Amino acid sequence: MLVLNIVLLLVTVGFLCWLVFTLAVYALPLLAGVTAGLWAYETGTGAVGGVLLGAVAAGAVAIVGQLAFAFARPFWVRALVAAFFAGPAAIAGYAATLGITRLATPSETWQMAVAIIGAVAVGFTALFRMAGVALPDPRTEIASEA
Repeated sequence: MLVLNIVLLLVTVGFLCWLVFTLAVYALPLLAGVTAGLWAYETGTGAVGGVLLGAVAAGAVAIVGQLAFAFARPFWVRALVAAFFAGPAAIAGYAATLGITRLATPSETWQMAVAIIGAVAVGFTALFRMAGVALPDPRTEIASEA
């Protein structure tokens, strides 16, 4: 029974890590959607109105961010957009990694160290996923064809 518990813990931790890395890019849109939805709910639109407004806000932030990153040519604009997306992803990665390591590691020092490593890893993952959205520079394609 003990071996089964260890195997299930490892499978669960692996699944949660995969989930955090996959959904890291969507931390900022989720934050914007939840904030807009809660604001709408508190102003009297009701639960359905809050959910709808939150979904629209989250979709808008995701689309605008990806379009801004894809079509912006100056490096500083791309870096700023990527930082806006990677910051909340790193915070979410820190919280998720800290929660997972608290299940398995008794030392708080190691918990914090692993959580910081997780935050950096998730932040860079979000950064690289945003960079994968960018369109190639047409001048580079023309130069490579010649």
